[in-house]
Amino acid sequence: MDFGFATLSTLDICDDIAFAEEQGFTHAWLYDTQMVCADPYQCLALSALKTKSIKLGTNVTNPKSRISPVTANSFATLNALAPGRIVMGIGTGNTARRTLGMPAAKLAELSEHVEVCRGLFNGETVPYQEGERHRMIEFFDTDTGVINIKDRIPIYVAASGPKTLELAGEIGDGVILFGAVGDSLLEYTLGRVRIGAERAGRRFEDLDICVLTTCHVTQPGESLADMQAVVGPYVVSEANIFALSVKDPNDLPEDVRDEIMAFKEAYRTPDAPIETRHLDLYKGYVKDWKPVHADLVTEKMIRQASLTGTPDELQERVRKMKALGVTQIAVHEGAPDRIRGAIEQFSTHVIRHIN
Repeated sequence: MDFGFATLSTLDICDDIAFAEEQGFTHAWLYDTQMVCADPYQCLALSALKTKSIKLGTNVTNPKSRISPVTANSFATLNALAPGRIVMGIGTGNTARRTLGMPAAKLAELSEHVEVCRGLFNGETVPYQEGERHRMIEFFDTDTGVINIKDRIPIYVAASGPKTLELAGEIGDGVILFGAVGDSLLEYTLGRVRIGAERAGRRFEDLDICVLTTCHVTQPGESLADMQAVVGPYVVSEANIFALSVKDPNDLPEDVRDEIMAFKEAYRTPDAPIETRHLDLYKGYVKDWKPVHADLVTEKMIRQASLTGTPDELQERVRKMKALGVTQIAVHEGAPDRIRGAIEQFSTHVIRHIN
C-alpha cells in the first residue's frame, strides 16, 4: 500500500517533503488553491530537487485555473526534473473556485481537460478548442529535454459527487477520494467509481484509489473538543465538499446523510453582500479550527471522515480500507508547526505496521 502526505503549497514545504520521504511516504501532494496557498508548481519543482524517490503531484488542480496546454506543460516540465515521479491530480476545483466566489468546473470541462493533457503526455496531436475556434495542437521538439513525456504521467481524478465519481472511474488512472474513511462513505464512493469503470469497459481493480484525509492519534481521556482542534478544519472541508457535490441528498449513505448535508452552508454567509460573502469563513481554510463549526463536527463525523483513534484502531481501519480496494492513504496537515509531527506520527503508528 502507498502512503501520501498532503498539505498547502509553500516555498519551504520541500524540506518537509524530503522528511516525509525519509519516513517512508511514497507520495507528496500539494494543493492548488490560489487564494489560500502558494502556486504548487514552483513548490513541486523545489521538492523535486530535494528528493529522490517520492512521487510528487497536485491534489488537486482544476480545468478553470489554467488552460489545458499550460497544465500539461507544467507537469511535463516537472517530469523533466523528477522523471517518472510526477502525478497529475485534477478535480472540478471546489475550493479553488469557491474561494473566488465562483462555481466549480463542469464535468464536461474536466473531461476535456484530462483528454487534452493525456493526449499531449502521449505525444499525440490532439484537438483543442477556445470558444468557436477549433485547432489541433502538439508538443514540439520533445527530444530536447525541455520537457519529459517519455516517462509516464498518470492522471488521478478527484471526486465526491456521484456523477464525478463515475467519471473518475471512466477516465482516471487513479481516483482521489476526500474523507471517505468510514464504511458507508467508502462503500458509497467506491461503488460509484466501479459503475463508471465498468461502463467504460475498465476493471475497477486496475485503478489506483487514493483516500485523502487527516489523521490524529488519540490519547486516553481525550475530549471531543481536543479532537476537533486537530482534525476539525479538514473534516469541515471534506464534509462540505460532499454536501455541495450532490443534487439529491438521497444519493448519500442514509446513516450519514443528515450530518453531511448540515455542512452545506459551512462556508457561506448569506447575509453578507454577494461580492464578499465567500470571504469570511475561508480565511485559515483547512488549518485553523473555527468554533462556529463545533456543532457540526461530531465524534461520528470525525470517525467517518478522518483517521482518528488509537494506534491499533488506525491500523485496523487502514487494513479494512485496503481490503476494500484503497491503494493509497494520504494524510493532510495544514498548520506549519504541526507538519513534521503529523508526518512522524503517521509513519510511526501506521506506515511501519502495514504491508
